[in-house]
Amino acid sequence: MNDYAIETVNLSKKYSKDMVVNSVNMHVEKGKIYGLLGKNGAGKTTTMCMLLNLVYPSSGEIFLFGKNPKKHSKEIYSNIGSIIETPGFYENLTAYENLKIISKIRGNYNPHYIRLALELVDLEKHESKKFKDYSLGMKQRLGIAAAIMHNPDLLILDEPINGLDPFGIKEIRTLLKRLSHEYGITILISSHILSEIENIADVIGFMDNGVLIEEMSKEELYERLDKFVEFEVSDIELAIKILEELGLNENYDFTFKNEGKIHLYTNIESRDEINRLFVNSGINVKKVNLCEENLEDFFTRMISNT
Repeated sequence: MNDYAIETVNLSKKYSKDMVVNSVNMHVEKGKIYGLLGKNGAGKTTTMCMLLNLVYPSSGEIFLFGKNPKKHSKEIYSNIGSIIETPGFYENLTAYENLKIISKIRGNYNPHYIRLALELVDLEKHESKKFKDYSLGMKQRLGIAAAIMHNPDLLILDEPINGLDPFGIKEIRTLLKRLSHEYGITILISSHILSEIENIADVIGFMDNGVLIEEMSKEELYERLDKFVEFEVSDIELAIKILEELGLNENYDFTFKNEGKIHLYTNIESRDEINRLFVNSGINVKKVNLCEENLEDFFTRMISNT
């Protein structure tokens, strides 16, 4: 018996001739925050919709809490909270009034759980304020309150920090960490914001063009971040030509950035020799720094190598 809240086996979705999600094998451990990271259009939302039975898979299997949701639908989905796209609320009602209506529609109305959910998302002090007067961050927190007021064991959140300012992002990050660490809720969160997934997730799944490229813990990620040499040069085209003449390949051995910067990932021990080649070719080398790549560089390199 595994300890996964979510497990998929070759999960795929095809629309006409377009394979939107392609043989995804996902493993979300219970009690962890799993960050599904990918560019817009990578297949993150479609994957989440299949997990929530909002979109029917073309092929593959889904197991939630170790069970097949086709056979245990009511039991499983009553134990999941979710936000897919922007949550909808009545503009002229308060937070409590909105949650009361939603819970009655769901058939699980409980005033105590509504109050608790509002306290958890720090909205209880705004009880008399109407939804139309909420900030975007407050609206997102109310969406999370709606997702947790029935006390679920699993949260599936699609881009919950999209459009928020830095303060709003920090609020959501703090809230989700609290839900995971203090209440043991498993969280699957998607985002295209690389730094935010790095800040919140215990495990990261890298997705691109419908393929889940790899899953790794944050500790493993940090171990795999490459050291690289950053050259800042006056003639980027000539510098690239010199590197290619040395047999180095763009996107694998090196990448070039804006403002005349080149990141060299291999042959680091030859950086002094490469620097001399640049200078002897008339290139003004402004800086040579030994650095460690960030998550964005790692993700870009991973996609380029697939």
